[in-house]
Amino acid sequence: MRIAITGSTGLVGTMLRAQLEASGHHVEGIRRGAAGEPGAQWDPAREWIAEGTFEGCDAVVHLAGASIGEGRWTARRKRELRGSRIDATRLLVSHLASLSSPPRTLISASAVGYYGDRGDDVVDEAAEPGEGFLADLVRDWEAEALGAERLGIRVVTPRFGVILSRKGGALPRMLLPIRLGVGGPLGSGQQWMPWVTLADTVRTLEFALIQDVEGALNVVAPATTRNSDFMQALARALHRPAILPTPGFALRLMLGQAADELLLASTRAVPARPIEAGFEFAHPTLGPALDAVLRHSIAGSMEAASA
Repeated sequence: MRIAITGSTGLVGTMLRAQLEASGHHVEGIRRGAAGEPGAQWDPAREWIAEGTFEGCDAVVHLAGASIGEGRWTARRKRELRGSRIDATRLLVSHLASLSSPPRTLISASAVGYYGDRGDDVVDEAAEPGEGFLADLVRDWEAEALGAERLGIRVVTPRFGVILSRKGGALPRMLLPIRLGVGGPLGSGQQWMPWVTLADTVRTLEFALIQDVEGALNVVAPATTRNSDFMQALARALHRPAILPTPGFALRLMLGQAADELLLASTRAVPARPIEAGFEFAHPTLGPALDAVLRHSIAGSMEAASA
């Protein structure tokens, strides 16, 4: 297949591109830049896409978007987060509608933030959206992607949990305090924390490209885990203690609303639809997953997953 990827230089995009190319697909990373800049193909902030940029592609994987977890959610930051997801996805779908030969498949990134804070409730892909800034953002983001269905395009919206990788994302920020012996649960630690390894994230996306699935997919490991248990498992993997919780009020002082919706919210999401479709996780349980991530290279994990 010929596959275009936006956000191809990010954590997931980099590994996905390498995996797809290793599987024999032709992959084009869509380069961001201003109109007229050499090599630039799109500038979503200025609503520009170079003519013919997705022409002839069999599939598009849309991963671009500003990082949700960076800093406080000021009014300006919220506008940036919504613009980089909702407006950019609307622009992309509008451009696909203009093509003489649009792709057959659009995979547009999403997040388990769709469900909001659900306490101990188990939520699968059929659950209703939750409340809050993040839930509203993800709901509207998915709605823009699903607009491509009117073009006869198969649309998949993978809802990512916390992606575990030594190369980026949340895990490196968790490792430092644990290594210093000052890490521990966030808030009460009783909130459910949906996680998945980078290797399984990439494998799920490749699965979604090849298999006849559509709609939302929870890209989270089957073994649901509370934050306190996650931090304890991480500490055991590093042979360090994890006994000093970070109080919720301290997180709120640092991050404001983002602390409540990203770190303290409880989302017990399960991957019902990937499992139903026949997907098998390489790292379904936390202990072996952390061992794979911390003690082996991602490349090694991918090889093991493919064996």
